Amino acid sequence: MKRALSLCLVLAAPAAAQAPGGPIAAALATAPAGTRFGLLVLDADGRERVAVHPDDRFMPASNTKIFTTATAYATLGDLSLPDAGGGASVRIDGRDVVLAGHGDARLSSAADCSVDCLATLADAVAAKTRSVRDVIGDDSWFPDLRWSPGMSWNNIPTRSGTGVSALTLDDNELPVTVTPAASSGAAPVIAVAPYYTVENAAMTVAGGATAIGFDRAPNGRVLRITGTIALGAKPLRERIGIDDPADYAAWTFRTLLRARGVNVTGRIVVRHRPPGPADDPVRRGGAPAAHPPEPQALARAVPPPLAGDVRITNKQSQNLHAELLLRRIGRVRGSGSIADGQAEVRRVLAEAGVPRAAVDLSDGSGMSTYNRVSPRGVVTLLRWIARQRWGAAWRETLPVGGADGTLARRFAGTPLDHRLFAKTGSLNATSALSGWLIAKSGRTLTFALFANDIPDGASATPAMDAALEAVAAAN
Repeated sequence: MKRALSLCLVLAAPAAAQAPGGPIAAALATAPAGTRFGLLVLDADGRERVAVHPDDRFMPASNTKIFTTATAYATLGDLSLPDAGGGASVRIDGRDVVLAGHGDARLSSAADCSVDCLATLADAVAAKTRSVRDVIGDDSWFPDLRWSPGMSWNNIPTRSGTGVSALTLDDNELPVTVTPAASSGAAPVIAVAPYYTVENAAMTVAGGATAIGFDRAPNGRVLRITGTIALGAKPLRERIGIDDPADYAAWTFRTLLRARGVNVTGRIVVRHRPPGPADDPVRRGGAPAAHPPEPQALARAVPPPLAGDVRITNKQSQNLHAELLLRRIGRVRGSGSIADGQAEVRRVLAEAGVPRAAVDLSDGSGMSTYNRVSPRGVVTLLRWIARQRWGAAWRETLPVGGADGTLARRFAGTPLDHRLFAKTGSLNATSALSGWLIAKSGRTLTFALFANDIPDGASATPAMDAALEAVAAAN
């Protein structure tokens, strides 16, 4: 069933597009019944070209990353320099070794790692001592807020909902491979690092599509694998989330130390910092948070520039990286809490002239179902970004239609191929796309487009893409 859509198409738009039954409205009307749209398109002079419920509030999904990454550019200094302040460090504390995180999202234990490597810190310990007691993972640089308010609990076992920690390793994900057995009725072969205990309830079957499920209780260390995989099928490779990243990093670090001949006689220990009143900027009265001095490090990793991390965050829509950026933003004047990060975001939005009622956010990635934004609020921010000295660098982090990131397969072969630069967003019943497009006339238009209340199992993406192509054609 088609819905009537209220459109306001103004100025130089062709007559065919001005009518409620024009091509933009017709494109949006192809979406599944019940879908609710918000769209605003402005030209370079700030004049409205298209307006569909531009001041209504919508769930933005990963368009939330626009707010987080723009605030990172606005508050964290020169992001083109090496990230000296963010790297993990290691120190010897009595007989224990302490691995401490500082919010870096890219620390790696990969065998082929060449930059920002956990092995570098293990080498430093091995050069200093041949025996340690406990291996301590310390993520107290941020308060222990591993999941944001409003994130669905069912995402926790997945890579989309992995725990957020100042001590992050390998994106806080664990690879799992499921390979069919040699005979039907047998359990498939599971390949996974022994950090989790595996309960293999899956089965190899004679034929059919692979349907493997992964489940784990929050903070649980038992991974239950169910479902079926056919004889001769390609191995299924999946990555699952880690709930206590500091524990996992310390566990992995112990393995690296032992491989270097360091005798580890004690346990894996974690040091979290429980959140408290000092992590709330309102309760602090806006005063800066106190930061106690950190002990001298034996060695410290130096990650690449944060500009590259912003690129990963926006191009790939990487949730964990966005959440770590929010907490790092929150440590500029605060404690590194989610609330302190959001206070910095609101400060930037006020400077950009975004109305307070246009934006309410509860996380940095868009996984929270509590987030709400209006198309006008997003477009106002985007136009402000374009005027900043770092605006061009930030825009380069966005996916490009038909070219890369989450837009690599969208708009290819259309008039917007390589002519649309925008952040995507996808969540339950939600789809979003906001950024810039180059219209048929050569004009650059700023836009924000949201679809909410999409029926289960349906997609509004084709309608959204067709609408934006119609916008480009009409301008």
